[in-house]
Amino acid sequence: MKAQEAIVYREIQKSTDTAMKTIDAISGKVYDDDLALQISKQSLRYAEIHNEASRQLMEGKAERYQSTALSDALLKTGIHYNTLLNTSTGHIAELMIKGSNNGILEMEKTLKHNERAGERPSALAQELITFEQKSIENLKKYL
Repeated sequence: MKAQEAIVYREIQKSTDTAMKTIDAISGKVYDDDLALQISKQSLRYAEIHNEASRQLMEGKAERYQSTALSDALLKTGIHYNTLLNTSTGHIAELMIKGSNNGILEMEKTLKHNERAGERPSALAQELITFEQKSIENLKKYL
């Protein structure tokens, strides 16, 4: 596996891992059943994309992305801090939209810096970007 392929797959893993952990941390604070269903569906799709990136890295015998305990703790602390005083449906949707926007931005940067990654990792990254964009559109109705 080429180095640029592995970089793109690891960024896909990182982005989807962060999204799934965010949803896990925030789901207990969601009181709107429709929004809860929406983010649960998102989590399942993130898991599918994450698993595909992991499979490709394992087949290519490349190192997989591993989050650190510190990054996980910072993520959960940030979510707790941002929802301490406001757990309204609109606020939760806004946080999810911001997270998706950050994910899109990071993925676009990774693709731009790894233009020779190949068709398969680029296609999976583009699939993730498209999914994030659709998720943003779906979340806007909760603002």
